[in-house]
Amino acid sequence: MTNDFITCKGKLVSLASPVVMGILNITPDSFYSGSRTTDRQVATHKVAEMLRDGAQMIDLGAQSSRPGADRLTAQEEWERLRNVVPYLTQTFPDALFSIDTFYGSVAQQAIDAGVALVNDISAGALDPTIWEVVAQNQVPYIIMHMQGDPQTMQLSPKYEDVTAEVVLELSEKVARLRAKGISDIIVDPGFGFGKTIQHNYQLLKKLHQLQVLGCAVLAGVSRKSMIYKVLDVQPEEALNGTTAVHMVALQQGAKILRVHDVKPAVEVVKLYSQIQNA
Repeated sequence: MTNDFITCKGKLVSLASPVVMGILNITPDSFYSGSRTTDRQVATHKVAEMLRDGAQMIDLGAQSSRPGADRLTAQEEWERLRNVVPYLTQTFPDALFSIDTFYGSVAQQAIDAGVALVNDISAGALDPTIWEVVAQNQVPYIIMHMQGDPQTMQLSPKYEDVTAEVVLELSEKVARLRAKGISDIIVDPGFGFGKTIQHNYQLLKKLHQLQVLGCAVLAGVSRKSMIYKVLDVQPEEALNGTTAVHMVALQQGAKILRVHDVKPAVEVVKLYSQIQNA
């Protein structure tokens, strides 16, 4: 099964060459301050900048998934989004927005407001109704591997073979989703979600093994602790490390880079493509 195309809003979107997904957090508490905003005009400016810098997708989220974050209800989450999402989709009608949520009701409201993809860190575990929403609306669905949940995931993650276990768990989800008629599935190994630093780098080193799933692979490593803790810096100082890890992820088969800093990521993709075509 090819992973080079997904269908968004009735149009084929090519992933033959890797693409960049910019992050916009409509939150006051996401781990990287540079990605946060709760103001609609600031959000509009940030989206315009990301699109200008070459982002092919923009991921909108209102719930922080950093370790230990408090969980919002679906109503609280949509309250943060309801004045921003429709405005952005109307302002940038040609842009591809994804909604970063694990709630079926939030996903449905975002799709109704013009969002083209659903990005679910729980892969249906926190709200099973989200699978029905994706199936009914036939939108691309990003599923992530997570051991535990954001409140508990970093307490004591354990694996015998982290890559093999991630592949197995995602393969089971992919099979169940395809049985529901969901074909546009993107898999995210979940760097930093219920994994130690060592687990994260073991997973990065063998990321190519996820290609057995027949789905495009999304890598979300931008400014995460797997980078800034190794370098002994803060998230604000982790761009250079992020860029280095992005190149490795691309070499290991990642098709989508989910990033805080679009322009540097687009440059990495351009250089990677130059290497591939040399």
